[in-house]
Amino acid sequence: MHMLNHPDLGKAMTLSRSGLRDNHRRSLARFLLWVTGLSLMVFATLQLFSGYPWVSAVEFVFGGLAFVGVARINHTPHFERWVYGYLFTLFSFFIVIMLLPDASMAAFVWVLMMPVLAYLLLGRREGLLLSVPFMLLGCAVYVAFLSGIEGLSTADFVIDFLNMVLCSSLMQVFMYMYEARREEAELRLIEVAQTDALTGLANRGSFQFTLTRTIAESERSKAAFALVMMDIDHFKMINDTHGHEAGDYVLQEIGKCLQERLRVTDFVGRLGGEEFGLILRDVQPEAAYELIEELRRRIASRKLRLGDSDMAVTASFGMAHWPEDGRQADNLFSVADQHLYRVKRAGRNQVASSFNAQASQAKDAAAGGED
Repeated sequence: MHMLNHPDLGKAMTLSRSGLRDNHRRSLARFLLWVTGLSLMVFATLQLFSGYPWVSAVEFVFGGLAFVGVARINHTPHFERWVYGYLFTLFSFFIVIMLLPDASMAAFVWVLMMPVLAYLLLGRREGLLLSVPFMLLGCAVYVAFLSGIEGLSTADFVIDFLNMVLCSSLMQVFMYMYEARREEAELRLIEVAQTDALTGLANRGSFQFTLTRTIAESERSKAAFALVMMDIDHFKMINDTHGHEAGDYVLQEIGKCLQERLRVTDFVGRLGGEEFGLILRDVQPEAAYELIEELRRRIASRKLRLGDSDMAVTASFGMAHWPEDGRQADNLFSVADQHLYRVKRAGRNQVASSFNAQASQAKDAAAGGED
């Protein structure tokens, strides 16, 4: 079963191809468009006075488009298309500048900027796929540029070419490694923030996010699910009698038991203290009740080793069903909590839900009719 879901940051990382989150990528893209627009306007003016009116016209046009991007990039639903369009055009423009008859050697410095921009805005895989072809093309143009320099010796040609290849290759490697390590570190921080440190289950925030998402998915698919609240019975007595280390051990063992029994599609989290939450997806009330009843029996029959003796631990369950008991998270939590409270008052180590309450009522009514 799924041990962890990453709300907020996790969702952003899933949707984003880069180590940066979506809002950061948009901010970076907006800044780059500002810089690009201003730079193109300056270069366009200089190109006009340098006798390249066609280059100047192209730079003015793309400078204007860059400013349009500044106004729209934070809100467009087609952000990836904007990024690809911007980078492809920018890299192509770098190549054009290098191909100009009077191009200086300084123009080839822009080749080294390609992986930096591509990796930050597109991530490792897409950044690699986009930047490498343009860098190879840039190196080929550089070879042609060096070949056109009169009086350049073969040794100097090879040295200059190898410098470009080495710097380009190192930039690719450094950016790839940087993006990989940064993404791993951020994912680790997200995992720590969304995981209960003691049991390894999802924590309360992650569980609530998953419940909200499950409700949204069920609204679309009309697939029923159950929310289950579970308490370990007499947990305070365990802590008082055997100590907090024993209590932690019990929580860990119960967490393992929940993971072992539940299905791949189900979700479990520790909500705090001795309280756990379970989400049983795509299940009808009767099947959900049977699954939790079997889980209750499994927990009750499990012997936990505390010191020199074995101890049996029981748990109580309160269950709410979507949509019968409510369509919102608050309603489902309230119903499940009410059933859990009813179980505790009835002696604990039981499962209670609207389904079995109705079944009991029907059974009692049938028995009364027979009398």
